Formats: sequence, C-alpha cells, structure tokens
Amino acid sequence: MKSLALKVRRFLVSEDGPTAVEYAVMLALIIIVCLTAISTIGTQASATFQNVADQLGG
Repeated sequence: MKSLALKVRRFLVSEDGPTAVEYAVMLALIIIVCLTAISTIGTQASATFQNVADQLGG
C-alpha cells in the first residue's frame, strides 16, 4: 500500500502528464482553426469560380 501511495505522489508531482494534455489541447485548437479556415476559403473560392462561370456562360 505504501508503494501505491508513493507512485500516486510521484505521478501528481510529475509534470509529464499535464504537459502532454496541454499539447493535446493546443493541437486540437490548431486543427479546429485550420479546418474552419479551409472551409471558409473553399466556400469563397467556390463562389468566385461560380461567378466567373456565370459571366463566361452568360
């Protein structure tokens, strides 16, 4: 039982766990921002190409 308490104490003092979680959260936020930007740019590009196609065809 004493070794379990020692392991738990070592885990709580260690900074590896929180650091990994922080990096995971930052990565998730970066991915969300990138996907949003790509989606917005794609929508705008599609509208621009449609506008050009309408002007060429009409």
